[in-house]
Amino acid sequence: MPINEILALCMIGGFFILLLGGIPVAACLGITGLVFGYAGFGPFLFTLLPARIFGVITNYTLLALPLFIFMGIMLEKSKIAEELLDVIGLAMGGLRGGMALAIILVGVLMGAASGVVGATVVTMGLIALGPILRRGYDTGVAAGVICASGTLGQIIPPSLVLILLADIMGESVGTLFAAALFPGLLLAGLFVAYVLLLGVFKPEMVPAIEAEERAQYSRAMLGQKVFQVVLPPIALIVAVLGSIIGGIAAPTEAASMGALGSILLAAFSRRLTLSVLTDAVRGAFVTSAMVFLILVFAQPFGLAFRGLGGEKLVQDAFALVPGGLNGQIFFLMLLLFVLGFFLEWIEISYIALPLFLPIFLNAGVDMSWIAILVAVNLQTSFLTPPFGWALFFLKGVAPDSVKTSQIYKGVLPFIGLQLVGLLMVFFFPGLATWLPEAIGW
Repeated sequence: MPINEILALCMIGGFFILLLGGIPVAACLGITGLVFGYAGFGPFLFTLLPARIFGVITNYTLLALPLFIFMGIMLEKSKIAEELLDVIGLAMGGLRGGMALAIILVGVLMGAASGVVGATVVTMGLIALGPILRRGYDTGVAAGVICASGTLGQIIPPSLVLILLADIMGESVGTLFAAALFPGLLLAGLFVAYVLLLGVFKPEMVPAIEAEERAQYSRAMLGQKVFQVVLPPIALIVAVLGSIIGGIAAPTEAASMGALGSILLAAFSRRLTLSVLTDAVRGAFVTSAMVFLILVFAQPFGLAFRGLGGEKLVQDAFALVPGGLNGQIFFLMLLLFVLGFFLEWIEISYIALPLFLPIFLNAGVDMSWIAILVAVNLQTSFLTPPFGWALFFLKGVAPDSVKTSQIYKGVLPFIGLQLVGLLMVFFFPGLATWLPEAIGW
């Protein structure tokens, strides 16, 4: 084996050793990329690197990331999400599993508002877990619904994952947003179907809200609340996503209008204060800085791996996978699923995924379909123990009575449902490709 390919394998091994040693992801990428890249082709690495980094920090599309993050955090800090859950929960309260269905719907809306999984899970954990447990819900079901619904922001536009995948795969953001719409709603539909089946076969696990509590609000009062609380965020989401998918506005332009719209919604609900605005700006800066730091340090890593012949190693390995192209796609999905037990989605996206993309590009596969398969798969990384971040987020805000084992047990059915959704997108590619083709992307 050539020395450069040995260095490429050592670089991958070195990255994981540093990561398991507790070194931050960005530092792991930068250290291994620079050390092994310099060892492989010397100072020439530093000639190529500035152009790659400059390309990242001047990428106009990536400017949408902090704007969408701000939009979601503003809706969270201004308590609009909390009011959404209350109103939708009461509207569905007479149905077994009604509160769980409300959480799923709010998860869809929050996912479509921001794409920030952590903010959604923490928000719903704070505002929904206590009330849903007091109403007699099974602890595992309650935890599973909150974690799974919070991760819908991974696939439902304007997902941060989709924006970064568009950059990695060379696809337009609008194409991936359009491609993800039906698969995202499909996953939400599978969650809803599961809760409804629990209501039929295990009604004691998902009881309806008591009639006395529902009687406090008449139909007219609930209708007015729905109009005042639910419709404005939906209108904002439709306007933002519709302008991108319809080709009216670029993602960055639509994100800026979404950020402004979230401020206006907070102002109209009389919850816009200097403290709320400051917290939203600070949260958006911190999250964006983390993402961009990883993006910048991923450049020397990717450049060194390609320069050392890593792509040829991957192609040779894939040639040994049985089953042709479908077997290779299945192998990639299995690999990403296993990596999701240990790594975050952004690490997987910028480390593992670029290694395999040339194979599918050369085979002429629809890359928007591959991107949606990857996005649905990466969504499970937030739920899979031992390092599922949604589990950590919920445990951090859950009462002491909620055990970690109950949260882990509660998410298992939803991991299964996400895998069912992944298989459906795999066997029916039209779920991802129909809408982009229909609107001419």
